[in-house]
Amino acid sequence: MKKDRWKIDRQLFITVNGDRQNIRIRAAEEGLTPILFVHGGPGVCDRHLVLKNQSALAEKYTLVCWDQRGSGKSYTPAIKEQKLSLRTYLDDVRAVIDAVSELTGSEKLVLAGHSWGSVLGLITAKEYPDKIAAYIGQGQFIDGEKNEELSYAFCVEEAKRRGNKKALKQLEGGAPVQGRYPTDKAMMTQRDWLSKFGGGTWKKQQGLIGSLLMPLLKSPEYSLSDIGKYASGALYLSKALWNDVVAQRLGDIDKLDMPVIITQGDHDFNTPTALAKEWFEKLHAPFKKWIAFSDSAHSPIFEEPQKWKEQVEKALAEAGVGTV
Repeated sequence: MKKDRWKIDRQLFITVNGDRQNIRIRAAEEGLTPILFVHGGPGVCDRHLVLKNQSALAEKYTLVCWDQRGSGKSYTPAIKEQKLSLRTYLDDVRAVIDAVSELTGSEKLVLAGHSWGSVLGLITAKEYPDKIAAYIGQGQFIDGEKNEELSYAFCVEEAKRRGNKKALKQLEGGAPVQGRYPTDKAMMTQRDWLSKFGGGTWKKQQGLIGSLLMPLLKSPEYSLSDIGKYASGALYLSKALWNDVVAQRLGDIDKLDMPVIITQGDHDFNTPTALAKEWFEKLHAPFKKWIAFSDSAHSPIFEEPQKWKEQVEKALAEAGVGTV
C-alpha cells in the first residue's frame, strides 16, 4: 500500500499528565485495533524503524508510535527540572492508552513494549489489564542486576574469543555491581562493544553511532532539529532513570490476564534471552506464545521485519485479537 493511500497518517501533540508529548498514527482505515508501541532507552525512540519496517501492519491495525516524556519530538530542556521515576512513565503509559482509546474509539489496544518499553509494558499489563487486548514483548526485560551481569560477561567473553585486546582493555574495571556501572563512560563502553559484538544487532554488527544515529539521519520521521532533541533526551534520560531501570525485578509477575506474545532474538544480550525465556516458562496467561528469531538480537522487529509481521499477525489471530 502506497503512503498516500493511508486513510489515517498523522502526528500530533497530546497532553500527558501535564506534559506535551508527540504521537504518530497510521492506519488504512478507521476502526482498526490500535497497537501502541512503547519504545526503549529510556529515551531511544523507534517510530522511524517501526514505520519503515512495519507499515504493512497498518492494513489490519492502527499503528501508534509515541515519543515518551523527554524523548525525541517530546523533548524540551524542562525535562531536567522534573523529578522523574519509573512511576512517572507508568502513569504516562496509562494516560496515553486512554488518549489512544479516545482518539480511535477502541476500548482496548495491543501494547507492544521494547526493552525499557517492555518494563513499562509488562508492569502496565499487570496493573491495567482492562484496557489491554494483548501484550507483545520484544527485548523483554526481567531482572536488572542479572541483565547487566550477563550482558557485561558476554562482551568480555566475546572479546576473548575474538582476541580483541582493545575491547578487553576498555572493558577492564568496568563491571557492573548490582546492575550499576562504575561510571557513565563504562556503561556506554559496554553498550558500544555489545553492539559491535552482535548482542545488540545480529546481522549489522556496528557501534552505537552506526546502529542508532545513521537510521535517524536516513529517516523522514525526524528532522535535524528533532535529532538534536532525540540525542539530548536519550543521553539525559539514560542517566536520570538508570537506577530505576536496573532496580527492577519483574520475575514475580507470573500471571497476566491477556494474551502474551514474546518476540525475542536468539542473540539478544542487551536484555538476555535466557532471562526472558525462564520467566516466560513460568508465566500463566489465557494465551501465550514465544516467537524466536534466529537472525536477530535485540530488535527482531527490524532485523527480521517480514517474519515479525507475519508471526505477530498469526499469533494475534490465534489469540482472537484483531480488527474491531
